[in-house]
Amino acid sequence: MFRSIGTDKSIRLAFLGCGEITKDHTGYSRYAEPSIQLSYASRSATKAEDYKTRFNGVHAFSSYEAAITSEGIDVIMINTPPDSHFELVKKSLEAGKHVIVEKPPFFRSTDFDILGTLANQNKLQLLVAENYFYKPLRIRIKNLLDEKVIGEPLFMNINATKKQIASGDWRDDKEITGFGSLYEGGIHWINFMNNIGYTISDIQGFVPLPAQKLERSSQVSLKTEQGPILNLFYSWETDTIFKGYRLSRIYGREGSITFETNGSFIFVRAKKTRLIFPGFKHLGGYKMMFVDFCKALRSGQNAAFSWRMAQRDLEVIEKAYETSGL
Repeated sequence: MFRSIGTDKSIRLAFLGCGEITKDHTGYSRYAEPSIQLSYASRSATKAEDYKTRFNGVHAFSSYEAAITSEGIDVIMINTPPDSHFELVKKSLEAGKHVIVEKPPFFRSTDFDILGTLANQNKLQLLVAENYFYKPLRIRIKNLLDEKVIGEPLFMNINATKKQIASGDWRDDKEITGFGSLYEGGIHWINFMNNIGYTISDIQGFVPLPAQKLERSSQVSLKTEQGPILNLFYSWETDTIFKGYRLSRIYGREGSITFETNGSFIFVRAKKTRLIFPGFKHLGGYKMMFVDFCKALRSGQNAAFSWRMAQRDLEVIEKAYETSGL
């Protein structure tokens, strides 16, 4: 059990960092909890005040430390670049605050051994904002595999390739990001593959030549104890049609499952052919993620996605980089 906020007062959450993701999370969190009280912290007092005004916030903090130490805040959500996550999570937990940290959470999976233990000792929530765990697509795919609609699965090929022009910001700075596209974005799909009912037993990463300082394309092949081989093709430098429309497929001994990679539809070709629309309303998983997080914060119970599960995702990423030679 964690410290609970209870049901008799508003959840008071402060965002650290006033970028685009904070703007998005403002809407998602208010969908989950209309009475939530949101505050904004930035290293720029002007920016924090601007976000407070634009999004009808409660407080504007001119430093991250001011938000972390404020008695008027229950939860800190860290939306800053990855190189700052460890210290900000540590300071927040030491200040007695529940924490939600954006993905990718830390540079090393072993950082969870330190910070997860600290959170548990203080009975505080340490939540990782991994929305793919909450995507309707993942849930429906897992259910279909559990039901063995295509018999014994053999292979899963996830096509997560797209064209993403270099941003020119911190995402292109190795000192800040630590790693390239697999760590920054591919970790979503590692989470997806980690949570469809299989136990990963072997990991192999590949990176096309020539090597880059921050890789933009990679393949990860996962062997599972249950038998199926899972393959992820992840890229920020390949063209797609219709702004990211891609097809992924699962092959089984008695049929196949084809799905649009973003999750707009699933087509089952087996004894019974089916066309499934997992759910456009919650396509990205963000809204249901905040619903679950707010429920956990109020009740003191575990969220469906735990920090130990996030640690497992990072362990796969680390092994993929290690075996790729990067």
